[in-house]
Amino acid sequence: MTPGPKSPQRWIRPEIQALSAYHVPDPGKLVKLDAMENPYRWPAELVEQWLHSLRPVELNRYPDPGARELSEKLKQFMQVPEGMQVVLGNGSDELIQMLALAVAGPDRVILSTDPTFVMYRMIAEVAGLRYRAVPLSGDFSLDPDATLSAIEQTQPAIVFLAYPNNPTGNLFDAAVVEDVIRAAPGLVVVDEAYAPFTDASFMSRLGEFPNLLVLRTVSKMGLAGLRLGLLAGPAEWLNEIDKTRLPYNINVLTQASALFALQHATMLDEQAQRIRADRAKLAQALQGLDGIRPYPSEANFILFETPHGEADRVFAALKEQGVLIKTLTPSGGRLQDCLRVTIGKPQENQAFLEALQNAMTS
Repeated sequence: MTPGPKSPQRWIRPEIQALSAYHVPDPGKLVKLDAMENPYRWPAELVEQWLHSLRPVELNRYPDPGARELSEKLKQFMQVPEGMQVVLGNGSDELIQMLALAVAGPDRVILSTDPTFVMYRMIAEVAGLRYRAVPLSGDFSLDPDATLSAIEQTQPAIVFLAYPNNPTGNLFDAAVVEDVIRAAPGLVVVDEAYAPFTDASFMSRLGEFPNLLVLRTVSKMGLAGLRLGLLAGPAEWLNEIDKTRLPYNINVLTQASALFALQHATMLDEQAQRIRADRAKLAQALQGLDGIRPYPSEANFILFETPHGEADRVFAALKEQGVLIKTLTPSGGRLQDCLRVTIGKPQENQAFLEALQNAMTS
């Protein structure tokens, strides 16, 4: 049927019509272990101090357009090397979009891995770029030969590498990442969203490679509600990318709240250490369950494989018992039989384990 003259089918780009919107399920009253969030709230007295710190904020005024004070505090907190610049975004998603818009052009390519963070592909396609995904090896490691060959063939404008990777949780071999950076003709963006849960980072190596940028977020630190991301790298790149940023993108409440939170960074670090310890306990417990294969993780979640064809049934059984995790079966391929659980509070992790045990024996 031919679309009408005023229909969206006539005017919306076919690439957009073919996309599915990013779906976030409503958890209701379920134990929520599906979104890689920090499960810990602030103590009541700290909440009161935070609310008090917001009283002077002038909501009738536009925010500092460059979020200068917050940028400097984040540079210190995230140990951005001297001489490097930062740009802040409304979550790391906005920064990924800014990067894509900055390099978009006919037949230009964004390259990443498969599987990885779904927004690389979605944003590339929205921006009108071609997307190339290089399959990971059997153990979800970065395949050096396949990756370097894809770089040679496609000459990508940007290579995105999640480090640790999402949804697999593993770290790629740093030496292979270095080879990718050297071989790439354009930018290589190392996405360190899960930096609080690993000791590995390329942040200190900014400036060593002229085409390396590092992406961070405060979401996994326990500040997901603020929607705040940071892109760090050489000024010659960031000055150009910053031109795609919409004015006043970091609102006054986010700026004030993030500045307050950074004054209490010790608490955030303690929470991250607690999550790391609970990750180890949960991984060990999963290893003891018949039919379950957990994969090593340096993030705040664990990917695990169920018996062939059982993932949907196990996911549904967990949900029936009041526990919501993430099913990856729609991704297909290596993830066909995989589920992903976020590290929660100890009692939430225990509820998940008991529900999983019941699901596996039913």
